[in-house]
Amino acid sequence: MKHESNPAFSYPVKVGHISANPVSVHLSANDAERRALAALWNIKEVQALEADLEIGRWKKDGVKIKGEVRAKIVQACVVTLEPVEADIREPVEAIFVPEGSRLARQPDNDGGEMILDPSGPDIPDVFAGDTIDAGAVVSEHVALAIDPYPRKEGAVFGERIESSAADDKRPSPFAVLKNWKKN
Repeated sequence: MKHESNPAFSYPVKVGHISANPVSVHLSANDAERRALAALWNIKEVQALEADLEIGRWKKDGVKIKGEVRAKIVQACVVTLEPVEADIREPVEAIFVPEGSRLARQPDNDGGEMILDPSGPDIPDVFAGDTIDAGAVVSEHVALAIDPYPRKEGAVFGERIESSAADDKRPSPFAVLKNWKKN
């Protein structure tokens, strides 16, 4: 995962402090973070963003973040540009392993081709240093859940003006063959 040097919503977690027993964490974005997220996601407003997470060890040196994120956002309707509110509630699950960990590599067959199992587990994300940003994980899960084409209830597009094939007076490329007869 790419993380900006100064993410809009950040909650750094020191990997060395994470034990085998998962720790419960409640995150909530403040006004400045909500404004920064609204700008990042190109929406009108983030009214609320919170997450309840369990953060614990995964295998020997990995970290697992699991929980739920809830957000209340306001977008512009794609038809009327009026504000459209949306409630987002998404499960969060992410696994991180240190750079260079064999768990971060994709399995391959003997021919060197990658084996991708769409129903299998995701490949863990990689972290550098000793910190993982749980806030960035949360904001990425919300970003993926935002409707790219929000519509106010009842809003419909007006009639589209399209030319039909009958309106086009361009000759068919096969018109020249119409009178062609086999000798």
